[in-house]
Amino acid sequence: MLTRLSIRDFAVVAQAELEFGPGLTVISGETGAGKSLLVDALGFLSGARGDAGAVRHGAQRAELSAEFTLDDCPAAVAWLAEAELDDAGACQLRRTLRADGGSKAWINGRAVPLAQLAELAALLVDIHGQHAQQALLARPQQTRLLDDFARHPALLAAVADSAGRWKALQQERDALLARGDVGERQAWLQHQLDELQTLPLEPAALAELDASHRRHAHAAALIAACDHALDQLGGDDALGARLQHLRGGLQREAAYEPRLGEVDAMLDSAGIQLDEALALLQRIRDDLDLDPAALAEIERRLGRIHDLARKHRVPPDQLAAHRDALAIELESLADADARLQRLDRDIASALADWQAAAAALSASRRNAGDALAGAITALMDALGMQGGRFEVALEPNAADTPDPQGRERVEFLVSANPGQPPRPLRKVASGGELSRISLAIEVATQGQDAAATLVFDEVDAGIGGAVAAAVGAKLRALGATKQVLCVTHQPQVAAAGHAQYRVSKAAKDGITQSAVVALNAAGRVDEIARMLGGADVSKEARAAAKKLLEAN
Repeated sequence: MLTRLSIRDFAVVAQAELEFGPGLTVISGETGAGKSLLVDALGFLSGARGDAGAVRHGAQRAELSAEFTLDDCPAAVAWLAEAELDDAGACQLRRTLRADGGSKAWINGRAVPLAQLAELAALLVDIHGQHAQQALLARPQQTRLLDDFARHPALLAAVADSAGRWKALQQERDALLARGDVGERQAWLQHQLDELQTLPLEPAALAELDASHRRHAHAAALIAACDHALDQLGGDDALGARLQHLRGGLQREAAYEPRLGEVDAMLDSAGIQLDEALALLQRIRDDLDLDPAALAEIERRLGRIHDLARKHRVPPDQLAAHRDALAIELESLADADARLQRLDRDIASALADWQAAAAALSASRRNAGDALAGAITALMDALGMQGGRFEVALEPNAADTPDPQGRERVEFLVSANPGQPPRPLRKVASGGELSRISLAIEVATQGQDAAATLVFDEVDAGIGGAVAAAVGAKLRALGATKQVLCVTHQPQVAAAGHAQYRVSKAAKDGITQSAVVALNAAGRVDEIARMLGGADVSKEARAAAKKLLEAN
């Protein structure tokens, strides 16, 4: 529910702070005073395109904000949580428009794209403005409204689930057939696998083969290095013998310098390490051999591996993974014919399920459509459109495949006057007629749309007397389930409100400005008397105004 609307330097409004409560709030004022500016402000906060001309003359930017409570709008609560814009139950929309045309938007103090602001606002406010592009005119919204009125979520789920299952099975079948002739594919895969399985292709095996190639390719240099090292470390005049000789000399003098014992212990440890190094070096030398044939075989295998990598267009270290993927595909094709038959049976079963569910949904929609059309037609008569007719048309889909939304689309049709053929609601030309039809739909469905706040801009255009009183009564009744804001110039409608604002305009410093004032009980009497009798308010007009207020 909208609780506060703040406007600064928007159109001809310099500053306005409006507070709203539940029920029906009416907004009145003289013609041209700017009553619809409040609707325009909510539209701008709901994502409507900004025009630099909406910035008040002389100001650098317009700034608007709206605050909502969310107790009556669980869809908005869920949306804020999903978008990570929730703030302990608070909900504030804010938007600015610069004089150069640039605009910015915020939700709960965080900057957001305009599309995101509009998405949230659609859950909070539904504006039924004259000549405005309303969500109600969109066919998907009409379908949703009828489905909500019919209260058949189980049927909707059954249709969507069976259509989704059919689509998934059909895609699997198409993918299987896209492989072409299964036998040819199997033969090709087997040939590729036979070729890849002739060599060890695991990364560890490739690394070992590469290391072996480096050893054989450098065998001569390795043998020479090992022989030289063995000559230097072993033998009577090598490093090991000289080390033993050094230790003997130090041991003889250790009696005079105890620390020489520590040196001898270190050299003893070095000798042990030297002996182990000699043993390992000898084993390495024994393993080395000049074998041109072995080197040629290793190079042949490496060449074959690189040839396979180029052929299959993968790096050598990914050949094993590629081989395994081919093996998995070959295995999956082993029962391709049987799988295709199973898929055909499952597809036929899913189609039959969808047809049954869609037929049940169509029947429910027809019944609900008849009931909704009857209720709205009766309301149209009460709202001054005598002889008008409302119909709910179910038009078959052109597609011949299961649709998750059913076999048909909904189109609201209306004939505003007797003798006229019904036309799509989206093509109704008269803004006043469209507003009243929208009101009739809202009353008939008791505000089943998600938005908790409904805004009607001059829903009473072109009517008066008893019809205006009926419009006021319907709006007040709608206010029992939704918060309703209505811009009106009819005293009968204004008297039906639970609260009332008056918009007036005056020139200040040569610039026209509008002011918005909340009316108390006495102020409402004066305003409704003005609406009844004009600028010169008589006692009779005040008495009539009191009578209208008391009637509500």
